[in-house]
Amino acid sequence: MFDRLREDIAAIRERDPAARSAWEVITCYSGLHAIVLHRFAHACWRAQWRWLARFVSQMERFLTGIEIHPGATLGRRVFIDHGMGVVIGETAEIGDDCTIYQGMTLGGTSLTRGAKRHPTLESGVIVGAGAKVLGGFTVGAEAKIGSKMRSS
Repeated sequence: MFDRLREDIAAIRERDPAARSAWEVITCYSGLHAIVLHRFAHACWRAQWRWLARFVSQMERFLTGIEIHPGATLGRRVFIDHGMGVVIGETAEIGDDCTIYQGMTLGGTSLTRGAKRHPTLESGVIVGAGAKVLGGFTVGAEAKIGSKMRSS
C-alpha cells in the first residue's frame, strides 16, 4: 500500500513542475486523494460490498470533485491533474502512467448491463482537459487525446 503511494507521489512530482514537495502532493493534490479513496472503493466492489463501494466513491466525489466508479480499473502511477469534473465510468480501464486533466470524461454509450461500455486507455495515454472519450474501445499506448477549444 505504501509502495503504491510512494510511486504515485513520485509520478506526480515528475509530471507536474508545480509540485514542490512530497508533503504538498500528499496534502494538496485532489487527484491523489481521489485515487487513494478509489483503491478502497474498488476493493469493496471486488469483494461484492457494492453499497459500501458506491458510498465511498460518492464521498470521494464530494471531497474532490472527481467521480470514479468503484468498478473502474486504474493502473499504477495514474496522475489526475486539476481533477475537478473528471468522470470515469464503471467499465473504464486506465493503464499505467496515464495522465488525465480536468473535466475529462471516460463515458459509456450503451445501456446494456455487464457489457464493456467505457474506454480502455493503454499505458502512457494523456487525455486533455475537457475531452469526452465515449464508448467501449481501446486507446493505444502513448496516445495523446486533445480537447476542443472554443473562443468567445
